[in-house]
Amino acid sequence: MKIVILGTAHPYRGGLAAMNERLARELTERGDEVVIYNFTLQYPGFLFPGKSQYTDEPAPQGLRIIRKINSVNPFNWLKVGRELRKICPDLIIVKYWLPFMGPALGTIVRLARRNRHTRVICIADNMIPHEKRPGDRLFTKYFTKGVDGYIAMSHEVYADIEKLVAHPLRRFTPHPIYDHYGEVMPREEALKLLQLDPDYRYLLFFGFIRDYKGLDWLIRAMAEPQLKDRQIRLIVAGEFYSDSEPYLKLICELGLEEKVILHTDYIPDVLINRYFGAADLVVQPYKTATQSGVTQIGYHFNKAMLVTDVGGLGEIVANGKSGYVVKPEVSAIAEAIADFYDRERQTDFEKETVKLKGQFSWSKMTDVMMELYADINSKNES
Repeated sequence: MKIVILGTAHPYRGGLAAMNERLARELTERGDEVVIYNFTLQYPGFLFPGKSQYTDEPAPQGLRIIRKINSVNPFNWLKVGRELRKICPDLIIVKYWLPFMGPALGTIVRLARRNRHTRVICIADNMIPHEKRPGDRLFTKYFTKGVDGYIAMSHEVYADIEKLVAHPLRRFTPHPIYDHYGEVMPREEALKLLQLDPDYRYLLFFGFIRDYKGLDWLIRAMAEPQLKDRQIRLIVAGEFYSDSEPYLKLICELGLEEKVILHTDYIPDVLINRYFGAADLVVQPYKTATQSGVTQIGYHFNKAMLVTDVGGLGEIVANGKSGYVVKPEVSAIAEAIADFYDRERQTDFEKETVKLKGQFSWSKMTDVMMELYADINSKNES
């Protein structure tokens, strides 16, 4: 098949680029002809919450990535849409994660489909965003008018699609494992490289820091009676995408300066295995969620995980077997962490994680995608 992936890729950084690139590689290995139509401008600078949108790491080998899309220039949308209509790919795959992108991506796919051959499948990260803004629903509805079918990676998003699209063609398949971040690193080596004291045990909060991800709850949990006097430290590894001051103030107010280790620059791909190698337990104390790529990095590194029971997070972690699914409350987070150490669950949880990770293969996602593509074609032929 001739496939275009419409969305973020190198030199942009983060989970969106990582997923599009890994998906492109999987489809290429199946024998498809794949090109990624990347952004020339993804976010205007004043809208981007981090320090930089770009990575210094080398481009992935063996992938075709062409920078084409300007997210704020309607003339560009028309040009790219007409180009795709003329090229006539069998399939356009477009990730949807933010209503801001609705006008650009929606215009491009609408124009591309006018050749009456190209089908459009959306991989829906979020249809209803975590952080709501005026125009969200309008922009998303506009985008959906150019889509033939949807892939949802959580049951919550699967249900949300129907709130916006009447009688959608859709499939559910869980987020695949991010398996390209290096080998599992032994704890001792990871601690040495990160210059951390091996006499302590370590929890890990990983990824861009946004308010909905609940880092403040985890910081408060570290000060709960069950945890405050233990030889446990929390590693926060990821860049602030929201105001850092409330978090820094909370750490000081609770007297946790020695117990919370802040590595809040962007973590390059080549260093990620150090942080997961150092951690006993990966903690995602989210206040709202759909699915999370962090969980799938955790599976790659065979880690026990603690998630709150919001969105689709609880669908991925086997409660009491590979980790914990807890109420979205500070006390519940603290109690689970205490149980993890008191009952020495790390080895058993990690063994179960190894057993479960096979459920989250990239081939499963692409198989489901091709089934959906066949259904779209059948519907259009009937």
